[in-house]
Amino acid sequence: MKTLILALLLSFACPAIATEKLTLILDWFINPNHGPIIIAQENGYFAEQELEVEIIPPANPADPPKLVAAGQADLAISYQPQLHLQVHAGLPLIRVGTLVATPLNCLLVLKDGPIKSVADLAGKKVGFSVAGVEEALLTALLESNGLSLDDIELVNVNWSLSPSLMSKQVDAVIGAFRNFELNQMDIAGVPGRCFYLEEEGLPSYDALIYVANPKNMDADKIARFLAATEKAIQFMVNHPQQSWKIFSATAKELQDEQNKRAWRDTLPRFALRPSAFDAIRYRRFEKFLLDSGLVEGELTIDQLAVDVSAD
Repeated sequence: MKTLILALLLSFACPAIATEKLTLILDWFINPNHGPIIIAQENGYFAEQELEVEIIPPANPADPPKLVAAGQADLAISYQPQLHLQVHAGLPLIRVGTLVATPLNCLLVLKDGPIKSVADLAGKKVGFSVAGVEEALLTALLESNGLSLDDIELVNVNWSLSPSLMSKQVDAVIGAFRNFELNQMDIAGVPGRCFYLEEEGLPSYDALIYVANPKNMDADKIARFLAATEKAIQFMVNHPQQSWKIFSATAKELQDEQNKRAWRDTLPRFALRPSAFDAIRYRRFEKFLLDSGLVEGELTIDQLAVDVSAD
């Protein structure tokens, strides 16, 4: 009886910590690109920040930023080039953090196929998954090689990037990730080759970023989310094998050679300081879009990004 009374007294003296909910929409189905998020969840780092994070894969990879702009989620994973284009289009979005700080996107072709240079795409089919951003990147890539979108046939292959290439439904795909689709094709015995955008005249950029709606975002809650993912990244760097085991144990479909390779290849690309912001990189990419004729007018940095840790 005394034990029961003591337990009741302690429960009143130490009330449970109230947690705040945060909804995050991913850019794709769960994969190693989302390692810091899953590790933060599994290791309790979100709970330490008094957050209950709901992680939602999208039904359509083009939807996440639009859902955040519509106020249906707190955060979405997006891409820096897509952010520029969507803010120009009037969507209320702003970058609040970085997940992967180097480009991942590439133009992917069959290694032993007929496409030996970007110029060889004339008259060919090119698959894509995310309308707008990939078309813009492809436009710039083609123009630097004497072509335009009129010289190719665009095909929306949605989730099926490398399968559509391996089955020769298309001659190339834009939007393939060098850490994922290249490994997928190699394992399938149909090796691919990447044309890296940053080596083809496009400025470097943040591959994966967190975006919020500046009109209704909770900067403090987002800052705590980023603090949790930063702790997760530190754990992953210090314990790569252990973190892989934790991550892959969350779903049976992650426990294969492809995801294991992607984990290895993605680890050095994560932003070690997810809240840190490189204004020059965003200004450079904005100028690139303007000079390429892909946007009208030039956005200011505070229209594109904010450092929530400074609030």
